Amino acid sequence: MSPIALTASATTSLLAFHRGAKQWNKVIPSYWRRTSGINSSLFANSQRKPLQLRFSTSAANGSNGGVSEEISGSEKLPINFVWSDNKKPRVCILGGGFGGLYTALRLESLEWPDDKKPQIVLVDQSERFVFKPMLYELLSGEVEEWEIAPRFSDLLANTSVQFFKDRVKLLQPSDHLGTNGSNASSSGGTVHLDSGLLIEYDWLVLALGAEAKLDVVPGAAEFAFPFTTLENARKVNDKLTTLERTTFGKDFQISVAIVGCGYSGVELAATVAERLQNKGIVRAINVDPIICPNAPPSNREAALKVLSSRKVELLLGYFVRCIRRVSESDSSDTLAGVDENHIEVAHNLEKYILELQPAERGIQSKIIEADLVLWTVGSKPPLPQLEPSDFPFVLPLNARGQAETDETLRVKGHPRIFALGDSSALRDSNGRILPATAQVAFQQADFTGWNLWAAINGRPLLPFRFQNLGEMMTLGRYDAVISPSFVEGLTLEGPIGHTARKLAYLIRLPTDEHKLKVGISWLTKSAIDSVSLLQSTLTKVLSNS
Repeated sequence: MSPIALTASATTSLLAFHRGAKQWNKVIPSYWRRTSGINSSLFANSQRKPLQLRFSTSAANGSNGGVSEEISGSEKLPINFVWSDNKKPRVCILGGGFGGLYTALRLESLEWPDDKKPQIVLVDQSERFVFKPMLYELLSGEVEEWEIAPRFSDLLANTSVQFFKDRVKLLQPSDHLGTNGSNASSSGGTVHLDSGLLIEYDWLVLALGAEAKLDVVPGAAEFAFPFTTLENARKVNDKLTTLERTTFGKDFQISVAIVGCGYSGVELAATVAERLQNKGIVRAINVDPIICPNAPPSNREAALKVLSSRKVELLLGYFVRCIRRVSESDSSDTLAGVDENHIEVAHNLEKYILELQPAERGIQSKIIEADLVLWTVGSKPPLPQLEPSDFPFVLPLNARGQAETDETLRVKGHPRIFALGDSSALRDSNGRILPATAQVAFQQADFTGWNLWAAINGRPLLPFRFQNLGEMMTLGRYDAVISPSFVEGLTLEGPIGHTARKLAYLIRLPTDEHKLKVGISWLTKSAIDSVSLLQSTLTKVLSNS
């Protein structure tokens, strides 16, 4: 959505306004039906005044909500969003990931009394929903972008949910000031968007996800690629393609360093190593002495077997002290003396140095080189940056920046705000915060939708109880491992695990229409691959006969 801002020239302002009129017509159609031209009554608090606001770069993205970058200058003109019916409950959902989108779809699927069906606005900084567990398949070429990253406009076409592509700038809740949580007619607060739009809501859902935490190691923000959004996946794929083209036909190897050996790091290492094959080397660095410390032992063993077969070098028990670009003062001989696996690469490629520090005594420090550094360690929710500077910490946040919620997923002290996924700090029966996984967000979205229905209709809310359905991990184009929790001791590996994983995720895609399209696409590809494999096999048999 195009931002509308004051400029030095009134004419420029008019032109900017009319360029965005088509989109604003969707946002406030009732206004455009009643009025023509520009009316100053549209704007609240429209005086220009100097602005110095504290914002941070947006979250990962992709399909998460975001926060604008720091700006200074003239304040944008606030525009109040006009809901179509002031008598019906107004629900604003921030973030279109698994938590936000699936909550909106859950609300749409429920039966509502005519006067209680809520009006729903979904806000996300991206125009596409991203099925993040399958981002790795974009690198392997197994899936197409539209299959795992459909547009919100397509997914919500047959619903009453309004979607705004925008970034969240500020939250101003008022339900903690004495608002009756059961009265759906009184405002619960206001959301300020980066475009200048103000959305007054009765109920708010926080599902903003989290952004990669790159500020913990010097050089990580400048030289490392996170892998949490569609934009990240595109950049990594483009970088790999460039490296492959540059080294094609040459006796050079591509060096990739992956920081972190949790699920994401291991899945990336297996996928990239399969793609590069003998044209590259992949090193995976982890501070723990084992990979995937929270995974079932069977999953870990299957992953180790695949990584070993693809010659992925595991540097366990190390943390990265810094990342820097190779300079002219760093001679190849010096680096080779520190890193026994030093590999010569094309001279026109930009290279990076990672200084590794042992996590325990008795291990020597290391320096390794890489053409590409992938970062999979740490994340931070954007909620702390969304609070007004005059009244910070309105929301109860933990040390990680997540909102503290009760067992019904309502933010403590805020009866009109629900938080889920990365935005929530809900604890399990053992007191541990639930992991930030797609599985948790799926289940919380279902409960959030139901509890919103219950709150609006004056019914008791249900406590959320997480049901662990098992663990899944992709290990390349035809490899995966699955350990379902409902069958003790069962582990599916290799092509069988790969097929089971794809079927499980196909069922989890957001809408029936999208599931059908993707299912047909995958079935067609599978048939083509089977025919190709059969032809290849027959050719070999005939040539040997």
